[in-house]
Amino acid sequence: MSPERIGVYVCHCGSNIAATVDVEEVALWASEELGDRGVVVARDYQFMCSSLGQELIEADIKEQGLTRVVVAACSPHLHERTFRTACKRAGLNPFLCELVSIREQVSWVHTDRAAATEKAMAVVSGGVERVTLHQPLEPLHVPIHPATLIVGGGIAGIQAALEIADSGYPVYLVEREPSIGGHMAQFDKTFPTLDCSACILTPKMVDVGGHPNVTLLTWSEVERVDGYVGSFTVTVRKKARYVDESVCTGCGICTEKCPVRVLDNTYEAGLGYRKAVYRPFAQAVPKYPVIDRENCTYFQRGKCKACQLFCPTHPKAIDFEQKDEILQFQVGNIILATGYDLFDCRRIPQYGYARLANVFTSLEFERLCNAAGPTGGKIVLRDGVTEPATVGIIHCVGSRDHNYNPYCSNICCMQSLKFGHLVKERTGAEVFNFYIDIRTAFKDYDEFYQRVLEDGVHFVRGRVAEVTDAARLPGEEGKLIIQVEDTLLGKQRRIPVDMVVLSAALQPRQDSTEVAYTFGIACSANGWFIEKHPKLDPVATMTEGIFIAGACQGPKDIPASVAQGAAAAARVLGRIHQKELALEPVRASIIAERCSGCRICNNLCPFNAISYDTARMITEINPALCQGCGTCVAACPSGAITGTQFSNEQVLAQLYGLLLLNVSSGPVQQPQPALVPA
Repeated sequence: MSPERIGVYVCHCGSNIAATVDVEEVALWASEELGDRGVVVARDYQFMCSSLGQELIEADIKEQGLTRVVVAACSPHLHERTFRTACKRAGLNPFLCELVSIREQVSWVHTDRAAATEKAMAVVSGGVERVTLHQPLEPLHVPIHPATLIVGGGIAGIQAALEIADSGYPVYLVEREPSIGGHMAQFDKTFPTLDCSACILTPKMVDVGGHPNVTLLTWSEVERVDGYVGSFTVTVRKKARYVDESVCTGCGICTEKCPVRVLDNTYEAGLGYRKAVYRPFAQAVPKYPVIDRENCTYFQRGKCKACQLFCPTHPKAIDFEQKDEILQFQVGNIILATGYDLFDCRRIPQYGYARLANVFTSLEFERLCNAAGPTGGKIVLRDGVTEPATVGIIHCVGSRDHNYNPYCSNICCMQSLKFGHLVKERTGAEVFNFYIDIRTAFKDYDEFYQRVLEDGVHFVRGRVAEVTDAARLPGEEGKLIIQVEDTLLGKQRRIPVDMVVLSAALQPRQDSTEVAYTFGIACSANGWFIEKHPKLDPVATMTEGIFIAGACQGPKDIPASVAQGAAAAARVLGRIHQKELALEPVRASIIAERCSGCRICNNLCPFNAISYDTARMITEINPALCQGCGTCVAACPSGAITGTQFSNEQVLAQLYGLLLLNVSSGPVQQPQPALVPA
């Protein structure tokens, strides 16, 4: 007879569990069959996670004197904290509660009700055996440094920085480009309101650049992150601008006098030129230029120095001897807002990009539309003069395609509708939108779609097969021919146009994997940063103190990026106000006497929590960094690493409980817990 008093609670989860599992039967079985193993009460309830369900558990803990609780419901990832909190309110140590999944692991993967019910009983049996070996634990408390690092100066990073800085706390904003602003700085108008992108963005950029609580580090990259939540040590390389920011006035004379013109493949998307000493755009923040070392005549040949000769400041702001700076500072939390890259449309050669002159990417078209762009806002062909009479806009280029990116890029439909409206408004040209499905799900989006329909834009449903310049029919001479199957008409069509715009997919930054490794977080198979929970915690990551915001988490538009930036800032501010954070005590630990110093575990930890003590010649684990994933526990050949709440004894006890139900194969011998030699 177990000395423990265990309560078992089985949840219907509406019909999620009850539709497949006979929940009442499981609770009755636990009450009748598990009494000799310590179960003194077993109940079922429709929504155990509700306030009434939690109150049921709390009342039994107090009235029945329960010492352990097993809840059979959904995944622990979803509601473990909920039931632990309920136990704590009733005076029971929260870590004496075990949550077993009979939704994800039983009801959602079975159709046979009898088999599912029997499996649910086995899962509950395993949980009862395991919970008897749980130990009361206390959370780890760490102080929170009030400063925050934000990586990425796009609209999400800017919003997060302003939210925190306006609350009175210091922010370090690191951006790898010479100016903050991100992709939004390249756009002309924003959907669905058609507001001027720069008019919305640049005031926020100025606020960040002049904020007393913001340390702005542009032309900089994070090289290393050490420490743990509340106490990160960040190492940043501030690349040499070859411009002394303390002296430069941003007058622009150096740019004006520079004789070297370079094709601008970043801000102007390859449609315009800049100088070798340049600001990315007129409203750049900070206002100081940067010298492009690769194209500067002085750095290539040791001659010129025109920018320095004509610089009106004294002493001269141009400093060719400037070196990279290595900066190091402490922060308590980190927000990653590193944004996205645009799909390379050359990967789909049948669309003709980079081969046919008048095929443009969506970003190139944004620059054509922009009043500050290379054509002054005129929508023209590559010759820089001719307005198109017909324009084809192709949706989902590189999106929703298993050859490239299987996911939807979220913005393409609305972006393409915006392009159609702008072409109609500025040129009066005939416009064809080639789409798979129109997705206009958010506020005022479908109204904008109806507006574009009223503008007279044509919509052709079907994936474009190819874009060619091979004229075969009268009227096709000098045109681009779009070959497409119109799935609504049920026939093939050849549509001649003067200009093609490819609405390119959003995809993760090319170095997203390296960035994730630097910060100790994970990437999805597609390369996006992985959030802690897609519904309940979309801005946190599995590494405490690291948050994500904007399009680095997945494709999203400007309003969603702003909202997520503000949400990440709110999470950080909550922690700063608390001044300390209680961490989950489920961590790995080293049994020093068993550690042989083989270092097999050292490079396996995804959270960089393991180090090697050269003096003692053994491995050490930082409990504040460890997330209890168990990788090192499984890898250790000498069994020197143990996981709190996941010891060999607990895991084997759970297996014993699972097998105990299978009486058809005869009595089950409880396995010996020691798997490794002492």
